[in-house]
Amino acid sequence: MPAPEELVERARAMVPRLRERAAADEKARRICDETIAEMQEAGFFRVLQGKRWGGYEMNPKVFADVQYELARGDHSVAWVYGVVGVHPYHLCLFDDQAAQDVWGEDTSVLISSPYMPTAKVRSVEGGYEFSGRWAYSSGSEHCPWTLLGGFVDDNPADYRSFLLPREDAKILDTWDTLGLAATGSHDVVVDKAFVPEHRTHKMLDGFQRTNPGRAFNDGPLFKMPFMQVFLRAITNGQLGALQSILEFTLGYAKDKIVMGKPLAGDPDLQIAIGRAVAGIADMRDTIHCNFDKLWAYAERDEDPPMGERLKFKYQSAEVANRCVDLADDLVRMTGSGLVYKKNGVERIFRNMLTGRQHATANYQGYGRTLGSFALGQPVEDILC
Repeated sequence: MPAPEELVERARAMVPRLRERAAADEKARRICDETIAEMQEAGFFRVLQGKRWGGYEMNPKVFADVQYELARGDHSVAWVYGVVGVHPYHLCLFDDQAAQDVWGEDTSVLISSPYMPTAKVRSVEGGYEFSGRWAYSSGSEHCPWTLLGGFVDDNPADYRSFLLPREDAKILDTWDTLGLAATGSHDVVVDKAFVPEHRTHKMLDGFQRTNPGRAFNDGPLFKMPFMQVFLRAITNGQLGALQSILEFTLGYAKDKIVMGKPLAGDPDLQIAIGRAVAGIADMRDTIHCNFDKLWAYAERDEDPPMGERLKFKYQSAEVANRCVDLADDLVRMTGSGLVYKKNGVERIFRNMLTGRQHATANYQGYGRTLGSFALGQPVEDILC
């Protein structure tokens, strides 16, 4: 098993190639097969996979560090890694037969999503009749299986993820967007597929840490609240994208002369750069700190306090918005030079704006919930 530092270094080594491929991938509206193959070869999709399936079962902060480096190369690649790469962890929370179905012959098989509960789910003998349409299925063209959300028999209290093979979930080419075009986040349609009971996972089990997969996967990773791992996998990519804009800004401003004066001497640009440098360090430190705390709770097999969960959820959401604000300052302070497509900054910024639209970036809603809890008001949130 590679050391965490080796995995991060492998991701860092991919950055130049990802930057070279980014424009073509955006035009194609998909991550190229070569990149997915390199990520598989590097072991990135095994970071959160159970050891009994050839995975590494690492602290999710390693996953976050790999994702950060990938996002420095191409935010779309990091987005697909965040979504698809977290699913091996989720599958290990299911009944073990579900993992057997997916990985019985090939432990490298990938799984897409999304989890929004838009399905029509009807209980039948042995499982469920399952239909619906979902948007935002990132990286789906690379995944033979998918996870989709729904309420059983229209009961919001029974919110589950349902695991289906690709032949039951048709991909519709709908992804034509402002940013993150290369993620290929198309729609998925299912028409009256049968999903056996063992291929479902209750969100309540993920919240209460009572997942059936714990009978077979008993390491600390699988004793963590599911959503605490998933939420960060979506928002973390913003940090690497911001770092990429910062790197370009530093190189651009170093020798740039504006109206006879060096751009590097502009105090407003200096402040924008300083805020970005400190902000990135602050947010990455918070990621590491929070995952170390969650890991410690898991090693003791303890439930993290609700206040901690809500705070971590808010901090995760805040990353997506704070990174956009810091990037906006950098873009504004460097002037018109960044508007040219040849430098790639406009693509990175569009990607960040698009990433901020995800439900996991709803820092205002999560902030209100955190504030309500701090005020002693009743709070119900199983997605934390």
